[in-house]
Amino acid sequence: MQTENVQELKELLLKTDEEFRQLAHQHHELDDRLHELSGKAYLSDPEQLEEVTLKKRKLHLKDRMEDILRRHRSEPSVPMTRGAAIMH
Repeated sequence: MQTENVQELKELLLKTDEEFRQLAHQHHELDDRLHELSGKAYLSDPEQLEEVTLKKRKLHLKDRMEDILRRHRSEPSVPMTRGAAIMH
């Protein structure tokens, strides 16, 4: 799938797939916190542990989002409706 089509699919899923939308929101929140931590000159031991944990959680969320994208890419190209989203 071409890059622009992947982006279109992501945008569609953000509008039509509640699970994908929640995962994207959580991913964004973790990214924001990691950005805060990276802005610090020094991380305490608990902050270092938090950073590692957040990176692992963020990667897990991204993997789940990729699974959803892969599932939708492998389906026949039909317009996404609320009913179709629920059936998947």
